[in-house]
Amino acid sequence: MKTDLRPRTSEPAAGAAKTLQPTRPAPPSDAPETAPIHQTITPEQAALAAQVPRPPRRPAPTPQEFNTAMAHFYRGEITRANTWRNRLDTTTNWAVLTTGATLSFAFSSPTNPHFVILINTVLVGFFLFMEARRYRYYEIWSSRVRLVETGYFAQILTPDPAADDAWMKLLVADLQSPHFNISEWEALGRRLRRNYLWIFVLLAACWNLKVYIHPVPAYDFNAFIDRATIGVVPGAVVFMIGVFFNAGLIAFAVITTRLREATGEVLTEGSFHPFQRMTDWTRERAAKRQPAATRRAKRARERARAPRSGQFSGEWRRPDIHRSQAPEDIHRTQFPNKEPVIK
Repeated sequence: MKTDLRPRTSEPAAGAAKTLQPTRPAPPSDAPETAPIHQTITPEQAALAAQVPRPPRRPAPTPQEFNTAMAHFYRGEITRANTWRNRLDTTTNWAVLTTGATLSFAFSSPTNPHFVILINTVLVGFFLFMEARRYRYYEIWSSRVRLVETGYFAQILTPDPAADDAWMKLLVADLQSPHFNISEWEALGRRLRRNYLWIFVLLAACWNLKVYIHPVPAYDFNAFIDRATIGVVPGAVVFMIGVFFNAGLIAFAVITTRLREATGEVLTEGSFHPFQRMTDWTRERAAKRQPAATRRAKRARERARAPRSGQFSGEWRRPDIHRSQAPEDIHRTQFPNKEPVIK
């Protein structure tokens, strides 16, 4: 016997909420929709519903878009490299200015102490470390510029470029995970050999000269050592510290010449021989030397006689405006309104 469990109209509305089973909570808004009981869901449909929708793949850029993007990227990297190059010059200027001011003060009067030169040496050492750090940042942008020049522009300028996409992979990897291209030791060695080694040599020579001549020239080496005393530090200790410091700088500059991870350098020290290369070039070209006017005329004739095959070589060609006119009528084509002159 079936029992009618539906609420009757005469019962109050509160009785409508009383059922045999508790009411299920409403599903969240992000819950997947469940199919009715009478609808069967196949495993393929369940896998398709569970799959996260992926955004559409961006189409590959056209050659024009790629060239425009590379041009703007190259300009941006050039700007960054120039900015950090200027920062390198700024640090060097600080070292030069402080050195000049310190030496002027030390030699301006015999009573001025000589240890100000040693203090300035320590200060120049701080500038060297600052410039080495800036040089590492400069090398990041300089290496990217060099990579674009060798991989992109060099292939454009080559008559028959070979397909090489290795530079793109290197550039993408560097953009995704930027890192320093050279070590701190190499950066220190390069800046030391370029600028700071000569500043340290100048400071060392001026310190010895200051100790020797002021207030009067020292008559022997013992008097020189006595004048080098700074407070409670004996002069011999000060002198030996200076010797070891400058010898260490020279040794460090020589040892770090083998570190050549920097890609922004034009040529290394070992492979650059300007005088020898210039001599070889002059010897090879001595017998083939021609006047400049003759060479220009020859190149102009070659450009004018070259076949017009539709290939753009980048050379200027004279437009064929008067090919349909006789040579004696050229002046009439250039000046159509000009009347012939009657002699």
